[in-house]
Amino acid sequence: MNADKTTNDATDDTADKLYFLGPQGSFTHQAALMAQRSIAGRHSRQMALEACEDVPFIIDAVQQRRGWGVIAWENNVEGYVMPNLDALIDARDVAGLGRVGVDVAFDAFTRDGRGPFTQLTAHPHGLAQCKGFARSHGLTAVPASSNAAACRDVGVGQVALGPSCCGEIYGLRTLERGVQDFKGARTDFLVLAPRGEVASLASDGKDGEFETILTVIPLSTGPGVVARLLDRVRDEGLNMTSLISRPIKGHTGTYGFVITLDAAPWQPRFRDLLRWVVGRGDWVKTLAVYPRVERPNPPVSAWMLPHGGVCSDRVGEGVARKGDAREMERELLW
Repeated sequence: MNADKTTNDATDDTADKLYFLGPQGSFTHQAALMAQRSIAGRHSRQMALEACEDVPFIIDAVQQRRGWGVIAWENNVEGYVMPNLDALIDARDVAGLGRVGVDVAFDAFTRDGRGPFTQLTAHPHGLAQCKGFARSHGLTAVPASSNAAACRDVGVGQVALGPSCCGEIYGLRTLERGVQDFKGARTDFLVLAPRGEVASLASDGKDGEFETILTVIPLSTGPGVVARLLDRVRDEGLNMTSLISRPIKGHTGTYGFVITLDAAPWQPRFRDLLRWVVGRGDWVKTLAVYPRVERPNPPVSAWMLPHGGVCSDRVGEGVARKGDAREMERELLW
């Protein structure tokens, strides 16, 4: 069901709807505002924002052609938002046609500033990104449907995590600013539309550079299944920027693979890849295709690496050396 309408354009009942996970003040709300401007500029469509209580409602609204939607997709700290990824894979008539990124920082809020505080409430990804703050204050995690909803509903003895704007929106006291574990966190969001509209609108800019998210489920399993798929991606000269696996729910040992490629399905080499996948009997579905934005490709420095492991001498101090036999035995378990 609908949560609350936003004050930005939402009173225009003749405008197309752009649904997002509410309430106001969520990171998805910020992404929806960015998407709203992009859609107006790229597709000349005016869309009124409408907040929703959950992602299944958003996807259902898109499938019923009541409007477009915005959902969280990937965070550079916690990775893919798996429930949203699975929902898009399983959706009957939805695909992504745009991608927008939002810088993520969390402030800690209380209703009246008076303790003691025993609980920390936020979206599960927000809780995962502020574990240090929770530990230092001895707070028990309480998941919420969104960070903004946690701020809206924060109760006595609770601390809520959310964007800084939530303090003013919901009349809260700021307990502490910037409590996330990692600075520079960012979440990417997908703009969703019915599949027919995505195909039609994408074709308007066929000569541009695109990025595509593809999911493949091999119907046969065993050694070499993924290797043959990746070999074909290489042979077609396609650049793969992401590869993850998802289990086929309830069926041990079966997986689907989600691949992000720098190309569009109508481009000849990509089309040849799709024909090859279909021709060998595997299940395949394009989840999203949108204009590609240049991504940074920085080198990995020693301070970014996890504890332990083995790396070559060139990385620097604090990393096990290639020539250290004892370190290699311990870290590689050989």
